[in-house]
Amino acid sequence: MALLLFVLLIALFLINVPIAIALGLASALIFYFEGNVSIIVIIQRMFNSVDSFPLMAIPFFILAGKLMESGGISNRLIHLANVIFGRVKGGLGIVSIVACAFFAAISGSAAATTAAVGALMIPAMVNKGYDKSFSTAIQAAGGTIGIMIPPSVPLVLYGVAAGVSVGDLFIAGIVPGLMVMLSLILLVYFISLKQGYGGGEKFGAKDFFKAFMDAFLALLMPVIILGGIYGGIFTPTEAAVVAVVYGLVIGLFVYREIKFTDLAAIFSSSVVTTAVIMFIIAGASVFGYYLTRQRIPAELTEMMLSLTDNWIIALLIINLVLLLCGIFLETSAAIIILTPILAPIASALGIDLVHFGIIMVVNLGIGFITPPVGVNLFVAANIAGTKFESLLRAIVPFILIMVIDVIILSFIPEISLFLLGD
Repeated sequence: MALLLFVLLIALFLINVPIAIALGLASALIFYFEGNVSIIVIIQRMFNSVDSFPLMAIPFFILAGKLMESGGISNRLIHLANVIFGRVKGGLGIVSIVACAFFAAISGSAAATTAAVGALMIPAMVNKGYDKSFSTAIQAAGGTIGIMIPPSVPLVLYGVAAGVSVGDLFIAGIVPGLMVMLSLILLVYFISLKQGYGGGEKFGAKDFFKAFMDAFLALLMPVIILGGIYGGIFTPTEAAVVAVVYGLVIGLFVYREIKFTDLAAIFSSSVVTTAVIMFIIAGASVFGYYLTRQRIPAELTEMMLSLTDNWIIALLIINLVLLLCGIFLETSAAIIILTPILAPIASALGIDLVHFGIIMVVNLGIGFITPPVGVNLFVAANIAGTKFESLLRAIVPFILIMVIDVIILSFIPEISLFLLGD
């Protein structure tokens, strides 16, 4: 029956049934065939899976990101990054990556980061003579930082699924996110050096001071969020609410780029995005309930340990599984499905679950720039007005550098954990 469940799930994916419906429907059908679980229990499971205080952080972080996206934050962050890096070879490409990191500390979403920064940076790079495919690939890859640097919606999902502190995950994600940012910057620099892209723009100390002060309130937001969580002032969920209030005040009354008439569209967009994620969680909870009843995670743990007790080999296998799943599955669904299966294996191998969460999120982040799902590729291609297929060659170096990042993060846990003092 477990095999039939996976066959049903794959079949539903192949005929383009939405992920949330496919997960819930396949699992419900298996329960129906077995006849040992009431449909009422399944519905209760779906409701209970989203009736969680930590999950309340998701709609608030999404809303905070959209408020900041609409409130003129992108322009200010990009200008600050350009003042700092505009004179370097590949300067605009580097600015795009750095601006993504700035915006990641606000939005928590890869697609939102790609869209917010890409709308300004892709045309700017093309106008300066950068190859359009290269420019689009830079933006798509930079957008993946959106789920690595906290706040991060996938880290919240993993924390709930694995029973790990979301606050610890946020702190642990800072250095890995910056490491991925630096690796992408180096790649853009060396490719730009070879191709002769950009460089030469000059800005003085006065320009930097003006740009910094202009972006100061935007840069302060992640400081408030992480400082409040790490200082024990509020929980991640409460921090998300603080972020919404902060974003609302800044957008409406300080930068004044959000009008009261814009709020309805911002709120409705946030509701739709939240509903999609919550629907996936509800459907995946039924799937996970069946796996747990059948002891599949426990059996897979035993099987993995029987194959090898070497955590290095096991972690390589797990990373390969995550990489393949990230190519075909949406990130939220992959986390909800795979965490109950892989977290027990990681724990049995002595891998810290906070460290494992960072590995999982960074690894699945590669899925944003790999076909056929490749959400960031589609978003960036749409902004650039180019075909998805034309990006495939340009994105390969970015995929390879991120794979190297995952390997480094996997086998040097201190990169993720040293800020926690573990």
